[in-house]
Amino acid sequence: MKNLPGPILLALAVLAACSRASPDSAESAASVPTTSTPEGASLTGSAASGTRSSSAAASKCPRTGLWATCSVETRLGQSGFVVRRVTEEGPRRPGFSVPPVAYNLGKTRLEVFIYPSESALAADMARIDTVIAAPRGARNPWLMIPTFVRSANLAAVFLTDNPTQAERLTLALTAGAPQP
Repeated sequence: MKNLPGPILLALAVLAACSRASPDSAESAASVPTTSTPEGASLTGSAASGTRSSSAAASKCPRTGLWATCSVETRLGQSGFVVRRVTEEGPRRPGFSVPPVAYNLGKTRLEVFIYPSESALAADMARIDTVIAAPRGARNPWLMIPTFVRSANLAAVFLTDNPTQAERLTLALTAGAPQP
């Protein structure tokens, strides 16, 4: 040990100190701030802690294998999106028989259509051109070419020009609704 230079000994000491678990680490992990969603579910306070969901979120959001508004918001938060729900109801969209729930994700917009069942969504999808997220033969009603996502009883239209964000959102939602 005498032959090791001072900086190496210092680095070893720092590594040893960092590798020990402090008694406060479990307590500080439990005190991650949460934010309530409009549906009453809780979202953890940061993207890094987004994988930790509180027991309140698990108990208030149904785990039926179908999407609910609270499960969409939780999944988006876990995927690192800053989810801000638009308070007013989104405009009815041609071809969709349910009204959308609209979100601002940073500078982008997401409209989510949650159907009561997969078959109800399938009935609408039979008449929709998924490239433009509108009825077949109609003009593109969006400001850009949308990213269209379908998963179980959910259809989503994401308006972004960032392909990385479009892929992140697609992966988050196509991973599936929370299972029972």
